[in-house]
Amino acid sequence: MLPEKTDTVVVGGGQAGLAMSAHLSACGVPHVILERARIAERWRTERWDSLVANGPAWHDRFPGKVFADTAPDAFATKHSVASYFEDFAQQIEAPIHCGVEVRHVRHGGGGTGFRVETSKGTIEAQNIVAATGPFQTPVIPPVLPALDGVTQMHSSAYRNPDQLEPGAVMVVGAGSSGTQIASELQRAGRRVYLSVGPHDRPPRRYRGRDFCWWLGVLGKWQAKTPPAGKAHVTIAVSGANGGETVDFRRLADTGITLVGRTRGYDDGVVRFNDDLVANIAAGDANYLSLLQEADDYAEREKLDLPAEPEAHVIPSDPECLTNPILSLDLTEAGITTVIWATGFSQDFSWLHVDTFAPNGKPQHDRGVASVPGVYFIGLPWLSMRGSAFIWGVWVDAQHIAQHIADRLAPAVEQAAHANG
Repeated sequence: MLPEKTDTVVVGGGQAGLAMSAHLSACGVPHVILERARIAERWRTERWDSLVANGPAWHDRFPGKVFADTAPDAFATKHSVASYFEDFAQQIEAPIHCGVEVRHVRHGGGGTGFRVETSKGTIEAQNIVAATGPFQTPVIPPVLPALDGVTQMHSSAYRNPDQLEPGAVMVVGAGSSGTQIASELQRAGRRVYLSVGPHDRPPRRYRGRDFCWWLGVLGKWQAKTPPAGKAHVTIAVSGANGGETVDFRRLADTGITLVGRTRGYDDGVVRFNDDLVANIAAGDANYLSLLQEADDYAEREKLDLPAEPEAHVIPSDPECLTNPILSLDLTEAGITTVIWATGFSQDFSWLHVDTFAPNGKPQHDRGVASVPGVYFIGLPWLSMRGSAFIWGVWVDAQHIAQHIADRLAPAVEQAAHANG
């Protein structure tokens, strides 16, 4: 049963909500977590079957809790990640209520606190933490109309190759999801076209260290703002197949046809921007620059890490790069499925407070909203580059919990004086 009142309501029972709960408990702040489905539901039912974490198990975790079934340098399956968070919730005795949908949050009576309207009743709270994460509403660009004989789906609805009708597949989006799905489909014997937009392409491992390690020692995880023009650049990195560097030329060599960014459709023909070569070149430049930064760091710090000159060699271009396809007749290509690996938008339509910019983005400082008592956690670049990652939400949750505790302290002190 839900309480009628509590100090803080955390909306969302994934990695951000659980990290928040751990730190609120450590600060002595009464709270509840409200989760519309189950703990870590998106890991369970909104991703494809073979998904694994994009970071090694030693990195993608909370401090002090390791994965029981995954070696430190391996990549946890989505089932392992869900179990990890379930175990953690039990470990910290998180006050979580599953199967409770938060429908509306509004200011309470008299202008203080908030009224949280849920599918199971109403709660009054002094603080609201939005811990619903960045992956809320699948985005499918309005490029293709509904087409007879062609199924269109977002990557969040894709599960495995057997789910799809026979025929070729076009995957739009070349980040982590798009590249992994395209590769899986190709290995299953499908003809695959992969639409590649601008992206960063870090090495999976270099000189014996995972790229997560390199980003740490190079100070990139702690960066406070994205590089100019790269706030929304896709990252092509994968933990699939034991962890491999995403190499679009290698994908082309396996039989995948690379095309540029999908821009339009007319009378059965999909048209692509003439930007494939430029997008691949920019990804290569990002890859090589990180290798050079790693080499400079290793030399400067006198690290005994084996040199890897072969990693700097860029293979020759495949035919689809030297002679890019700018249009594709779906029928002639035999395409029966289009998978849109085009990301997600955020949805805070339930949060009726004046803390959003005209574009709908929450306005905050390290997760502390402009409206007193409202907080956000788990969003990209909340306080740093690592904010949307498992370890990153832990760091941000500590800061936010302390802010809530400091906000609560005067009321606690006042109550103590009244009773004393």
